[in-house]
Amino acid sequence: MHVLVVHDYGPLGKVLLERLRETSLHVSPLLVSDPASANLSALESWIPEDTDLIVNALWLADPEAAEMDPEGTHRAAFSLPVAIAEFARDRDIALFQLSSCYVFDGRKQSGYIASNPGQPVNELGNWQWECEQALRTLLPRHIILRTGWSLSRFIRKVQASTASAKALALPGRCVGQPVSVRDLARVMTAVIQQLDCGAEVWGTFQYAGAEEISLYELGLAIAGLPGIPESLHVVDDMPAWGALEPPNTTLICTKIRNTFGIKQFPWRSGLVEELAILRSEAKQVGARTPTA
Repeated sequence: MHVLVVHDYGPLGKVLLERLRETSLHVSPLLVSDPASANLSALESWIPEDTDLIVNALWLADPEAAEMDPEGTHRAAFSLPVAIAEFARDRDIALFQLSSCYVFDGRKQSGYIASNPGQPVNELGNWQWECEQALRTLLPRHIILRTGWSLSRFIRKVQASTASAKALALPGRCVGQPVSVRDLARVMTAVIQQLDCGAEVWGTFQYAGAEEISLYELGLAIAGLPGIPESLHVVDDMPAWGALEPPNTTLICTKIRNTFGIKQFPWRSGLVEELAILRSEAKQVGARTPTA
């Protein structure tokens, strides 16, 4: 099976490509450095004719960034994947698309299952939910994978707070499950390999790391990592961006286990490695940035 991985400069694309290249799959990368400005009419020149599966590994999991660039979010979270889906439909290509827990409003008292309808409360969730619905209409052979919180996003918040020497406010009322880049790449690879083996199991699935936790407690867990200054102060408070966070984003992940045999891994086991990946990424970005 020829798998085309659409990715940006973020760590998920790099880690996913590394894992896929360890398999027997024929893997091709497609770097989209700026999804918001991608030329959607150029898909035919981007996508090889013999492609069997397109994996859109552009992982959008930061509602703050989405609110600051609504037009860019619309293009990256909706226009680009829908254009890929239309292209794939006309050429009998399957599509693997990422979504997130932000399609939900968080009012449910228990965890969300894959069949629950979206009711987004922020820009990111709105366009991801619109994208999900469009894909279900356009392309029967699709996998939509909703993810939990990006662990990297909150490690970066801790790092930024450390650099500014300010207390980090994280809301204890917001509960969910983070997922690390490497664990997400593991899950995506496992699904792709089963599709390669002929599994005709399409639809919407969910994955997040094992163990529900509040954002405040997550901040405390990150603050305890080696290399994070002990002077960092995490407080249970509602920051300005907290309004974008649904109170409950807990995902029930039994469907992906029952369908593909994929078990949840504890997100805590990936904390140290996620921090190392981000530090490595920061060095690479620094190396790419020209000095005056």
